[in-house]
Amino acid sequence: MSFPDPIAVFRTEAAELLEQIETGLLDLNHDLADKEQVDAVFRGLHTLKGSGAMFGFEALAAFTHHCETAFDQVRKGIVPATHDLVTAVLGATDHMRALVETPNGDYEAASEVLLAGLRAAVAAAADPSQAPATTAPAKATGYRIRFSLPVNAMANGTNPLGLLDELAELGTCRIRADKSDIPSLDMLVATDLHVRWDLELVTDKPRSDIEDVFIFVMDEMQLEIEALDGTAAAPAAAPAVAVAVAAPTPSAAPVAAAPAPVPARAPAQATPPAEPRQNEAKQAKSAENVRVPAERLDELMDRVGELVIAQSRLSQLANSSADLQLRAVSEDVERLSGELRDTMMVLRMVPVAHLFSRFRRLVHDLAIETGKKIELITEGESTEVDKSVVERLADPLVHLVRNSCDHGLETPEERIAAGKPAAGRIYLTARQQAGEVIITIRDDGRGINRERVRAKAEASGLIAPSASLSDQDLLQLIFQPGFSTAQQVTNLSGRGVGMDVVKRTIDALRGTINVASQNGEGSNISLAIPLTLAIIDGLLVRVGNGRYVIPLSAVEECLELSLDDDMRSRGRSFISLRDSLVPFIRLRDLFRTGSKPDPFQKVVVISTGSERVGLVVDQIIGDHQTVIKSMSKLHHDVDTFSGATILGDGGVALILDVGHLVTEGQQQEAQLRAAG
Repeated sequence: MSFPDPIAVFRTEAAELLEQIETGLLDLNHDLADKEQVDAVFRGLHTLKGSGAMFGFEALAAFTHHCETAFDQVRKGIVPATHDLVTAVLGATDHMRALVETPNGDYEAASEVLLAGLRAAVAAAADPSQAPATTAPAKATGYRIRFSLPVNAMANGTNPLGLLDELAELGTCRIRADKSDIPSLDMLVATDLHVRWDLELVTDKPRSDIEDVFIFVMDEMQLEIEALDGTAAAPAAAPAVAVAVAAPTPSAAPVAAAPAPVPARAPAQATPPAEPRQNEAKQAKSAENVRVPAERLDELMDRVGELVIAQSRLSQLANSSADLQLRAVSEDVERLSGELRDTMMVLRMVPVAHLFSRFRRLVHDLAIETGKKIELITEGESTEVDKSVVERLADPLVHLVRNSCDHGLETPEERIAAGKPAAGRIYLTARQQAGEVIITIRDDGRGINRERVRAKAEASGLIAPSASLSDQDLLQLIFQPGFSTAQQVTNLSGRGVGMDVVKRTIDALRGTINVASQNGEGSNISLAIPLTLAIIDGLLVRVGNGRYVIPLSAVEECLELSLDDDMRSRGRSFISLRDSLVPFIRLRDLFRTGSKPDPFQKVVVISTGSERVGLVVDQIIGDHQTVIKSMSKLHHDVDTFSGATILGDGGVALILDVGHLVTEGQQQEAQLRAAG
């Protein structure tokens, strides 16, 4: 059995910690008096420092120590939290990420610049005119501290010398080691810890500072803190539920971690002695989660896809056989493979909250860079999408959000002059609709200047000066390569590559983009993306001698089109469906099959949102579990199909691109109405 690389595990944990720290800082920036967020940021920095030192990331630990110290002063009320301090630590988190990824890089100059900014922010926060009223110096108090760590503490990375050094820094400390439990030499294991400690500490610090020394090991150790004036404290002890990570200090090098064990995430908050069960419940809940590399999920998804194809072949053989036992086995395999497929799809689904959270930091930085006041409002974070879709949506959303901040929103002065609030708003929302997820980026800015878009398109040769375009076609021009209406090139925009990236990525995801804008009221860009790129339920149909798959989530209903009705509809291509006219497309004509139509053709009505169109086919074969295979590079520019699948008999069926066909049907309807 192979164990995961401890360094790789640390990097994953560090990324999560940095994300938590960043989220806490952004929340704190909205409410500087939120002590809970101050504590959360401090705990995250403390954990990152300790874990970094334990795994040999000394530069990370040393740099993080300064940020931790700054927030320790905020936590203790020595200095207040300020926007400048939060911004300084936010900038430091980017540097911490670099130290995690390349710990041996030359970052000394960058570290000094960031630390100078941090010290300046702390000094500004500590200005007497802003600092809280000073209090009389605390009276020195004596404490007797007895503690012992678990036998396996050192093997799991805890450094007892670091704990002793932190206690010594609090005041005058006398330390006595109790060695009575050390076994004989022939029974001794080098990595086991059998020493207990008895200390007398005189300090002017509060008791909470002593408890903070043991903040990440308290749940596993025996600890007694007794005031020497006779006031005793209840012992702090809890069952071992997590591997501890001790905070290292410069005077004591951390004990190297054994390669096999992987440290669990430190608890988010030390549990008070009176409530030991609360933290235990949190640890038990976190232990229910298992971290699995994404590559293994992809590999498992491929195996499930092959199983679905094999099951389809088995079902076809069983249906053509008179053997009842074979049919029974085929039905069982079909049921089990369907359940396995559904379970696999759930495993791959992740909420978009993780994707949305990164834009809070982006908007914060863009507001500073542009000098604008910007608020980001997110909705529908619990909407789930296939993980591969989420990964590929990151870049398009970055470009769209940056475009809204730079192009869409006005400056505070312009907004006030237009009768708007000084702070502009960007709405980032997600919702499910049939088999798609709709992600919308909306702002309340100036809107898209259509005259400028048309002038730029004509100057670039994209359209003729006299060309007649619908409003949607005109707005879609902003996604053309090299298209930009910016007056000058800046760090944010002006080179005409951002929106082109959006268009190409969404097309690759088989998605669609819809743009709406009102002058002076803002813009709304909606992205319709399939929920998954792996396996879908499809409706298998035949057109001529070819078989095709229509995504079942887009199918509304099926009805019959007789030969007489087909002949009567020639020239207008409409069917009457419950007092409404629905345009339809004859797939035989579109695919140029050259075959005669079946006597009783079928119309499959498909829709995307409120738009509907009918597809005329020769035969509806039935539902089909469709394993999506990508089209070859030779067919990359074929818009009618979004992929292909392998059927049970080994044949290939093309998957129809519903969005493209609906758009084509609506355009055909518009042309016929205009001609009429």
